[in-house]
Amino acid sequence: MKRCTITRILTTAALTALVLGTAPVASAQLACSGATLRGTFAYTSTGFITAPASLAGPVAELGTQTFDAAGNTTATATLSQNGNITPVSITGTYTVNADCTGTMTLQVSIPGIPAFPLHVSFVMDDNGKEFQGMETDAGLVVTRIARKIFPGTTE
Repeated sequence: MKRCTITRILTTAALTALVLGTAPVASAQLACSGATLRGTFAYTSTGFITAPASLAGPVAELGTQTFDAAGNTTATATLSQNGNITPVSITGTYTVNADCTGTMTLQVSIPGIPAFPLHVSFVMDDNGKEFQGMETDAGLVVTRIARKIFPGTTE
């Protein structure tokens, strides 16, 4: 009986040591910066313009956006607003927080319309290879998904 108890204790101790020895080690959380977003991304935006009434309706956009790791961004895109297709060019700035969230302040240029500001909140994932955003200006319900083009390059 005594031998059986000692064997059980030793077996339990060995199993505990084995389990603890193979337990995954918590990895350090990714700390993001402006450099994490460096490169060119293909993106789509979809949603609705709700105001002003003269512009209200569905909106979709497809383009590429480049980030320079120093807080500057440029983009070219094709916009469908209520089914009307038009080219778009964008310049702006961005900031990235250590928790991989960030904001963009963009200046949007559409032929025949005065340039206007647009604000986007975003979160990066997949080690900076992708981000998802939401336009935050009143009258817009638009989300954005972007994926880095050729993520293995040094760009």
